[in-house]
Amino acid sequence: MLYRKLARPFFFRLDPELAHEAVVKSLALISTIPLGAPILEKIITALEGSVPTSPRCVAGIDFPNPVGLAAGMDKNGVALLAWEALGFGFIEIGTITAHAQPGNPKPRLFRFPEEEALINRLGFNNEGAAAVAHRLTRMKEQDCWPRIPVGVNIGKSRVTPIQEAAKDYLSSFQQLHELGDYYVLNVSSPNTPGLRDLQAKEALASIVKTVRDWEGSPQKPLFIKVAPDLAEEDLIAIVALAEEEKLSGLIATNTTLDHSILSKERDQAGGLSGIPLRSRSLQALRIIREHTSLPVIACGGIDDEASAQERFQAGANLVQIYTSLIYHGPAVIRKICASLDRCDS
Repeated sequence: MLYRKLARPFFFRLDPELAHEAVVKSLALISTIPLGAPILEKIITALEGSVPTSPRCVAGIDFPNPVGLAAGMDKNGVALLAWEALGFGFIEIGTITAHAQPGNPKPRLFRFPEEEALINRLGFNNEGAAAVAHRLTRMKEQDCWPRIPVGVNIGKSRVTPIQEAAKDYLSSFQQLHELGDYYVLNVSSPNTPGLRDLQAKEALASIVKTVRDWEGSPQKPLFIKVAPDLAEEDLIAIVALAEEEKLSGLIATNTTLDHSILSKERDQAGGLSGIPLRSRSLQALRIIREHTSLPVIACGGIDDEASAQERFQAGANLVQIYTSLIYHGPAVIRKICASLDRCDS
């Protein structure tokens, strides 16, 4: 209630991207101040209660609870300790590209409060793999690393031709290797020209094989993040590839290009997230689960206990949130975990 009555009205008076940057920068500052994260955790716990423990082991990784922060919120991995303090069971940073890039022209982030939705066309704005790797390495050396798993989401640089995508992904993977607990190949963002073409089985296989051939053994857990707009046969083909290449699982899903819920006057180019994405993302999860027992991280339109339970019942092993954090604050993490605690008991 405190978030919805005080914090959200304040942030919603700001430009969406300005509000996003203000929150991330504030949490980054908290993460660097001695005792900043523990104090934040105590404050959030006093206001919202503690996060019920509901541990999961997925892809050989121990998660204290199954609610994670989706990629896109902390693109450069600057606020890891603060995300943990808010109650997340894991964090996925990125999307990170081999080359630093500013992303698409502004404005590029839009709110739709009536639908509890966002549209973004940010375009993988990030500092680049080398800068992020340097930061993460320094954080580990200074013992400023969270106790929860950290995933690293990597994508193709805009300046890299599509035919050289595999080398580009490999460059990011090489520089960030050993820093994350798991890695994600993002081939499903709608905001980088041609990127979704990499979901075709041959192109995707080239990326996976290039990464795995360099890595050798042992291998880090590797996931593929898929779009909710894929035809069923294309989604099944990706599942088959994941099985053939012995990947750790899939993330279902990225944002959607289906904006039919919005009028033409209100619509914007980009990927739609939030409640309008829920049914498409759930359907993709069900298709994936029908064809594999590989772990699946569900993402898209999860904003309360019911929508999270729907994903777990459909076969998700973990869930991620982004848009619902903006609309509901950290209370949503506790609500989801509390519902799991009740089901387990």
